[in-house]
Amino acid sequence: MSAFIEATSPHTMNTYGRLPIAMSHGQGCRLWDVNGKEYLDALGGIAVNTLGHNHPELVPALQDQLSKIIHSCNYYHVPNQEKLAAKLVELSGMTNVFFCSTGLEANEAAIKLARKYGHDKGIEKPEIVVYEKAFHGRSIATLSATGNTKIQQGFGPLVEGFVRVPVNDIAALKKATDNNPNVVAVFFETIQGEGGVNPMHMDYLRDVRALCDEKDWLMMIDEVQCGMGRTGKWFAHQWAGIKADVMPLAKGLGSGVPIAAVVAGPKAANIFQPGNHGTTFGGNPLAMRAGVETIRIMEKDGLLDNAAKVGAHLKDRLEKGLAGAKGVKEIRGQGLMLGIELDKPCSALTQRAADAGLLISVTADSVIRMVPPLIMTQAEADQVADILLPLIHTFLSE
Repeated sequence: MSAFIEATSPHTMNTYGRLPIAMSHGQGCRLWDVNGKEYLDALGGIAVNTLGHNHPELVPALQDQLSKIIHSCNYYHVPNQEKLAAKLVELSGMTNVFFCSTGLEANEAAIKLARKYGHDKGIEKPEIVVYEKAFHGRSIATLSATGNTKIQQGFGPLVEGFVRVPVNDIAALKKATDNNPNVVAVFFETIQGEGGVNPMHMDYLRDVRALCDEKDWLMMIDEVQCGMGRTGKWFAHQWAGIKADVMPLAKGLGSGVPIAAVVAGPKAANIFQPGNHGTTFGGNPLAMRAGVETIRIMEKDGLLDNAAKVGAHLKDRLEKGLAGAKGVKEIRGQGLMLGIELDKPCSALTQRAADAGLLISVTADSVIRMVPPLIMTQAEADQVADILLPLIHTFLSE
């Protein structure tokens, strides 16, 4: 290109700390900006672009759907709603699904489910256990459930009804809820995303499941970021051999098309009745086709196994490449959801990586996060490591 195109958005609200980049198009795990610069995508639209960009089977399916019907309100049945719901029930071992459009919406619905569950049991002021460093969204209710005072600041008063505990500490959970008859649910991410790629321990998950069964609480597992095959199983909590009562999903479910779901087990499936909850865009024919096709392609192409294998390879490369490096606190995560925690804020690395042709993010101030498309190959994972490792070493030496 002969002329440089400046990436600016003067008429949109200044709600994002954007890099000076505007994307033009993509193919597989690669993107090109409006000036023709190529990037290896290790961010996947923040765990959204499951099948990468311009997938040869997804795009024609969406084009076909666009030519038929894009939106139908929920006064009527939407055939692919039932098809996608049945598939999610099969994959999760749960029973029913509510469709919406974003992870925030799914988490908001989960909070409403828990409160209604409590009210149906005669509890006037139901309370939900939530976690330090959690992130569930930016609406007032989900912001209140989130464990980040920095993003809560300026939006008080927050919604009451949440009991906060640290991760992976069953004694702390029991102590915080002891003799509290108002607790109705425990709500958490299997692997905290925005909080810094913090995994829940498998034994802890099993202990929480047992406690929820003992106390008749709902176990509500936010799989918005870590679900949909990202860790090598459909849902990250399945590594612990447990089932949720309520499971919000979004992000990777439609491989880029806005879609979310709340999957419910027997304890929660019939709490909502007509008039209790709803959404305009949720479950629309285009989003449902995207979800159906995404799962079909994931199964056909073995993308869960790919996520596990390529993710393990990338993690191994990172561990070996950063072994003994001063300033690296921990490398953690599973499958293609990985985080590298440094001992100092490292947001500058997002721009440096982009300059070097790699897309990543930094979350929780000091954690480099990688959540690439699940189609990423081992060779592409090697390229990620080859670009990123020198950048980290240089940054830590400054």
